[in-house]
Amino acid sequence: MSDDNAPAMDYDAHEQTYEGFINFSKIGTIAVLNIVLCLILFAFGGTAATVFGWLMLIATLVSTVIGLALGASGWIPPTVVFVLTGILTILAV
Repeated sequence: MSDDNAPAMDYDAHEQTYEGFINFSKIGTIAVLNIVLCLILFAFGGTAATVFGWLMLIATLVSTVIGLALGASGWIPPTVVFVLTGILTILAV
């Protein structure tokens, strides 16, 4: 027998959860790509590249936390750090 007492689906909460998942996925993907660039700096660069790698790794962690706090536009700070890390990787390696 069916139960007619089931609550209706909360579409607002569903939309918020979906948007949060998408934002987290974007920020996480950019952070992982940035970590890969830092690993390239560590593996193939000299002393200066290692220093830049550590600085960019710390900047990645900070920008990721800031990005998660910003919400919908949270992909911007990690992307800026990713571009800077890419430029440093090209110049140092």
